[in-house]
Amino acid sequence: MRTLFISLMLAASFAAQAEPVTIFTAKSVITMEPAQARASAVAVADGIILGVGTEESLQVWIDARGGQVDRRFQDKIIMPGFIDPHVHPSLPAILTQLAFLAPDDWSLPTGEFPGAKTPADYQTQLQNLAAQHTSDTPFGAWGYHELWHGKVRRQDLDAWFPSQAVFIWQRSFHEVIFNTKALEAFGITQADAERAHGEANWASGHFWENGLFAIIPKLSYLFEPNNYLAGTANFLEMVHRGGVTTAVDMGLGISGNPHTELAMLDKVVTSSHAPMRLVLTPVISKFIQMGIPPDAAVEQTAKWREQYDGQVSVRDHFKLMVDGAIFSALAQFGAPGYLDGHEGVWLVPEDPLYEYARAFWKAGYQLHAHSNGDAATQRTLDLLERLLAEHPRWDHRFALEHFAYSRETQSRRIKELGAIVSANPYYHYILSDIYSTDQIGPTRAEQMVRLGSLERLGVPFTFHSDSPMAPLEPLTLAWTAANRETINGNRTGQDERVSLDAALRAITIDAAWAVGMEHEIGSITAGKKADFVVLEQDPYEVGAEGFRDIPIWGTVFEGRPAPIRH
Repeated sequence: MRTLFISLMLAASFAAQAEPVTIFTAKSVITMEPAQARASAVAVADGIILGVGTEESLQVWIDARGGQVDRRFQDKIIMPGFIDPHVHPSLPAILTQLAFLAPDDWSLPTGEFPGAKTPADYQTQLQNLAAQHTSDTPFGAWGYHELWHGKVRRQDLDAWFPSQAVFIWQRSFHEVIFNTKALEAFGITQADAERAHGEANWASGHFWENGLFAIIPKLSYLFEPNNYLAGTANFLEMVHRGGVTTAVDMGLGISGNPHTELAMLDKVVTSSHAPMRLVLTPVISKFIQMGIPPDAAVEQTAKWREQYDGQVSVRDHFKLMVDGAIFSALAQFGAPGYLDGHEGVWLVPEDPLYEYARAFWKAGYQLHAHSNGDAATQRTLDLLERLLAEHPRWDHRFALEHFAYSRETQSRRIKELGAIVSANPYYHYILSDIYSTDQIGPTRAEQMVRLGSLERLGVPFTFHSDSPMAPLEPLTLAWTAANRETINGNRTGQDERVSLDAALRAITIDAAWAVGMEHEIGSITAGKKADFVVLEQDPYEVGAEGFRDIPIWGTVFEGRPAPIRH
C-alpha cells in the first residue's frame, strides 16, 4: 500500500511539473518513418514528440497531462525540420555585409540581387552597386566568376574605380581581387603577397586559398562586433527562410579565432531565441595555422565539447581539407585533367592530413573530408583505407564533403569502405554548362555530383548548401538533385538524377544520419525533438519539378512555432 501511495505521488508530481501537451493538426504529417509514413496530428511537450497519429488517438496525452489542440496548420503540411549538414555561419555573416553579384539570382534578407552572366553586365551592375555605396569603408561585392564575368584584376578595377576602394570576392569565397585603393585601405602589402607561397599575385591584386586566409584578418571592419552580429542575424534568417531547424558548420574559426567565433555564435543564437540549433566542427587548417599539433587538437576539441553542448554545440566531428575549390577551378582532377592543362591545389600535404586524421579517428570522431575532384576523391579514399587497416572501426560514417566530380568506380569503393557522401548538387546547376566548354569537357561536366550512382549502389548521401555556395534552401537542393537542370535550362546527366523520395530523405532523416543525430532529429516519431517545417504544399503531390517553388510557412523548433516574417 505504501509503495502504491509513493508511486501515485510521484506520478502526480511529474504531471504537475510537465509542460502541457500541444497537439498540432495538419492536412498531412509526412513523418519520413516507413512504418508510419503519414498522419494527421502530432503531440508535443517539453520540446519532444509524444506521439503521432490522429487528433482522436492522441487525445490520451491531453487527458493525462492537460493541454490543447492547435489547428493553425490544419490546411498545411508538416515535415521533419530540414537539416543543412554543411554551412559556414561566418560566410553569410561576412558576405551579406557586401553586395551580391553572381551569375545566379539571389534573394536575401538584405535585398534582391539579380545575376549577371556576361562581362558587360557584370561591369555595369558592379559600377551601379558601387555608386550606391555610402559608407567610408571599401566597397565589396561577392559572386565574381571569371568564366561568366571575364578576367577582372587589379588594373581593371583601377580603371573602373580610379578614386574608390573596391574589391570583388570570387564565387567560391576562396579568392579576392583588390584594386589599388582597396589594398591601401586594408593595409595589404607586397610582403603579404610574397608570404603567400605562390597563392597570391601582388601585381594583379589577386589573393586565393591560403594566401587569402592569411590576409582575412586585415579586412577588419567585416569582423567588428556590430557588423558581424548583423551579418549573423542575416544568416539566421536565411536558415529560417529555408525551413532549416538544424545546421552543421563545417569549419570552426574560418573567420578568425575559433574561441571568439564559438562564443559569439553561442551568444547570438541563444539570446535571439533563434528557431534552430547549430553544431560547429573544428577544421584541420585552423589547427595547422594556429600551430596546434594533432594530439593537442583532439584535447582542445574535447574541451569545446564540454563547454558547448546546448543550442550551439561542438560534437564528435572533425573536418579535413583535401583539394581546392571547384568554383575556382582548383579542385584536383585526374586524367585527362583541365582543358587548358592547369592543375588544382592540394590544401594540406598528405603527411599532416594523415596525422590529424589518425588522431581524431582513433579518438572516435566522425571525419568529414572537403573533397571536390576525382583525384581528391582518390586521395581521400586511400586515406580512409589506411585508417581502417591500422585501426578498424564500425559505423564510422567517414563523409566526403562536396563531391563535385567522381567516377563510377569510386562510388563502388565508397560503398565498400563504408563511407557516406554530403554533396552540393547545386554545382551541377551552376557549373555544368560552362565547365563543359571551359574547364573539364562535357563528359565529366554533365556527370558532376554523381548521386544517381550512389542511390543505385545504396550509398547513403545528403545535400548541403555550403552557404553561400548554394542557396540555403534544402528544397532547392532537392529540386536540383532530382531534376539536374542547369542554370541555362539544360537537362544533363539525367542518369545521375535521384528519386523524389531519396531527395526528401537527403534533407531530413538521411541528413540526420549523416551527422550522427538520427536518434534526435530527421523524422517525426515519438521521442525525437519536436522540429518541423511547415509547408503550404505536399512535395509528394507537387512532384520533384515543383520542389523549389513550394512556399514555406515557417518552422516549429522544439515545439515552438516560428512563422517566417515577410
